[in-house]
Amino acid sequence: MSNKFRDKDRLHKILEIDRDLDRIKDLDILLERLLFLARKEARADAGTVYMHEGGELAFTHAQNDTLQGRLEPNEKLPYRYFTIPIDEKSISGFVAKHEVFLNVPNMYAIDKHLPYNFNASFDEITGYKTISSLTFPLITGENELLGVMQLINAKKSKNTFIPFRDKDVPFFEVFARFAAKAIQRAKMTRNLLETISRFACLRDPTETGAHVNRVGAYAMELYETWAYKHAINAEEREKKKDSLRMVAMLHDVGKVGISDIILKKPGKLTEQEYRIMQSHTWIGAAQFHDDSDLSTHAKEVTLHHHENWDGNGYPGNIDYEEVHDFSATPIHSGLKGEQIPLFARIVAIADVYDALSSHRVYKEAWQEERILAHIKSESGKKFDPELVELFFPILPSIRNIQQRYTSKP
Repeated sequence: MSNKFRDKDRLHKILEIDRDLDRIKDLDILLERLLFLARKEARADAGTVYMHEGGELAFTHAQNDTLQGRLEPNEKLPYRYFTIPIDEKSISGFVAKHEVFLNVPNMYAIDKHLPYNFNASFDEITGYKTISSLTFPLITGENELLGVMQLINAKKSKNTFIPFRDKDVPFFEVFARFAAKAIQRAKMTRNLLETISRFACLRDPTETGAHVNRVGAYAMELYETWAYKHAINAEEREKKKDSLRMVAMLHDVGKVGISDIILKKPGKLTEQEYRIMQSHTWIGAAQFHDDSDLSTHAKEVTLHHHENWDGNGYPGNIDYEEVHDFSATPIHSGLKGEQIPLFARIVAIADVYDALSSHRVYKEAWQEERILAHIKSESGKKFDPELVELFFPILPSIRNIQQRYTSKP
């Protein structure tokens, strides 16, 4: 094939990728998709994404076909969140510092005179053999470093790894620019959601940016496991994950309408105060007016995330648009079982897990063993028993999310 036709084909690929990315709103789902598409184009066995956070590179996403093949279906690769400095000692740090592409044909044969080197600890722990890498920066049109993507082990065949081709670099230079544009857009969406959530933080100090980020990430992980079990196709899974991550972050946005006297009361609430507290569910739901899928899911989650599987939750079937006097509104019988929307059932577990594992001014954080025992004991009562069963196998991912979203949003 001539270069002319090859270049035209790759231009079409870039345009297809751009259209594909345009529909994804959540940052983490976008990064997973970007890494998958880059690996597909380069025939890379594995890859990682480092995001620029707090002046360092944070390891946030990883994919590895070889290691994934060793796991059970639907089992996720365990990985640990960590950061590395932006300096010349590591390949990714070097790429970030100098904003250059780096094609390394053999990671174990890097010239000792070069400032960077290869850390083989991952290979030693997993038994994986890293041979080649193509690492490049993700930089906006305003020259802001967003992160670094590293593709690992170009495949000649399933079990034969070769160096990445230098002639592929121009394609990934264009890919990186489109990726940076999409990442910038997704970060703006994430920042907007965090800003909206912070309005609740002003009234309720438990609703921190870190809390809503964790709840959103937990919910997404739990939905993905449920979706695999129910054979939901990949396109639908990605679409629903994209919505759930965002609406889960807004689950308690209705607390902006609750008095500080009630939100911050150290003792037990009176019956009237409890009714007012309950109203944060329909206050939140009332903020979403259009009929888009995103607004529909947001209304479901904000209104029903305090429902119980056994029907003893709230608010039940309530016409929140007709409620005017919150203190006089009767406590309804809650929805029961699968009457409760799936996303609300998922967020219920995610919210309780994070609340119990977090330090509050009125309580210490629970130990994980105690939290898990509580969740298990509430199976079939407060929580959907199927979701409880699916929650335990994803604990490695849950712990990693906790580590990633600590005190900062």
